[in-house]
Amino acid sequence: MRFQDDFRCDGRSRRDYRPMDLETGLVSNASGSARLRLANTDILVGVKTEIDVPNPLTPEFGKLEFFVDCSANATPEFEGRGGSDLAQELILSLKNAYESPLAFNYRTLCLIPGQQCWKLYIDILILECGGNLHDAVSLAAKAALFNTKLPRVTATMLDAGITDLIISDNPYDCTRIGIETVPLLVTVCKIGDYVLVDPSAEEEVCSTVSMVVSVSMRNGQAFLSGTHLTGGGAMHRDTMRNCLELGLAIGEQLDRLLTKMLNLEQERVGLKRPQIVGFLK
Repeated sequence: MRFQDDFRCDGRSRRDYRPMDLETGLVSNASGSARLRLANTDILVGVKTEIDVPNPLTPEFGKLEFFVDCSANATPEFEGRGGSDLAQELILSLKNAYESPLAFNYRTLCLIPGQQCWKLYIDILILECGGNLHDAVSLAAKAALFNTKLPRVTATMLDAGITDLIISDNPYDCTRIGIETVPLLVTVCKIGDYVLVDPSAEEEVCSTVSMVVSVSMRNGQAFLSGTHLTGGGAMHRDTMRNCLELGLAIGEQLDRLLTKMLNLEQERVGLKRPQIVGFLK
């Protein structure tokens, strides 16, 4: 590959992503799900929900919890501790990206401040690893949150000031999660004197250090919600600045592309309501 000529083995430039496919609503027993394929990288995400008690330090916030399972069938490197270490790295990256209330609106998950809130379990399964897991996982997680439906909840006051929650059992009486500010991870990989995005598995082997940039959108503008380095190498200050600028620009493009794909997927699937028959007419 000749990076100095902005040309990679698969014909991409340093700013190009590989082909991407997206499906939503695949897991029937989950509140939301998505499957994303980025070339040879295949990610399945399911979101499950339960009602929990808010953290006393943030009584008006709901909760998120990430879990990553690196299937041993995805790559031989996931056998033994390899998959566990990578899973923990991905979980930490997602937690840091979602930590700020500006990146994710936790208040929308609160039902009764200090008493009841939604807790979302975001389960991520890596089916195949073809490079650039951070980006693919964040894209799939955001798509699954877009597909997530929360049952409508109403509160009634009982005797002695006790509040009772009534959860609708109608699967179509639900609310959606706003994902406008939900962050995406953009991996900027350094190979030699050049930086590039969406590294393949072969390109990751050639790199000693990468910067993972967490990008959120607010009022149509991209902003930085977190960053960290991966690999054992180091970066010059000017290279780090270039990585940040490239990550922000690519993150904005990725968010627009994902939004377009989600809207097309929603139009394709639509809202399928069961046909009412018999005495229920």
